[in-house]
Amino acid sequence: MARLYADENFPFPVVEKLRDMGHDVITLQEAGYAGQALPDEIVLSRASDDGRSLLTINRKHFVHLHRASASHAGIIVCSFDLDFAGQAYRIHKAIESCGGDIDDGHLLRINRPQTS
Repeated sequence: MARLYADENFPFPVVEKLRDMGHDVITLQEAGYAGQALPDEIVLSRASDDGRSLLTINRKHFVHLHRASASHAGIIVCSFDLDFAGQAYRIHKAIESCGGDIDDGHLLRINRPQTS
């Protein structure tokens, strides 16, 4: 299963569901950086230094960082979704489609399903 690092704004219920699915997920808060307002570049660097792909709902900034340099351990950008279990399942399935882990420098986009 994947090694993941959830940034400060990522929904904790999704983290818990991903853990239930067998993923090794730590949060920025658990890593000791709560309330420090770290710049996105530093957050991505900390995740990569630990060999973890970053989980974020801060899509715009992290897509920009990915485009500027693919030197990272992977980024998963998600749209915000109150269906936390559904979002965790979509993340899990996307990781499975990558062989169970995300390649270095890879960007995955997880979007909320369209409702009619």
